[in-house]
Amino acid sequence: MKTFVHAGAGTIAMILIAGFLTATLISELLLDATAILAVKKAILAGLCLLIPALAITGGSGFSLARGRHSPAIDGKRWRMKIIVANGLLVLLPLAILLYRRVDEGLLDGVFYAMQTLELLAGSTQLTLLALNFRDGRKLSRGKRLAAAKRLNAI
Repeated sequence: MKTFVHAGAGTIAMILIAGFLTATLISELLLDATAILAVKKAILAGLCLLIPALAITGGSGFSLARGRHSPAIDGKRWRMKIIVANGLLVLLPLAILLYRRVDEGLLDGVFYAMQTLELLAGSTQLTLLALNFRDGRKLSRGKRLAAAKRLNAI
């Protein structure tokens, strides 16, 4: 069950981040300031789902890996530390600041510099989560194969 919760929370986090990045790019490239404001507001609301999803992913992952060491597990631990730091120190403050700037009508060079940084940090976040997802699939491969054999035997 813990594996299912871990994978589910990680998948939700990846979908949310991909959605944030996609909505940001579409609004910035194709839509007006009102749409950009709506996207920034939606991202702030979405953080109420993303932060717990990442916390559940990290907590369940550390619990699943307790006492275990392998290159894949150690890589997942290292990446999770970067994910947390990037999220709390870069992405969360940027989400708040970008929303405030759009709300105040400040779509200037500072806004777009911050927006570029947010897109880079968000893409990094998504990449690190995808690498953790890949390594998690490798680590759970034996369990999945055993479960499939049990189902085939029924």
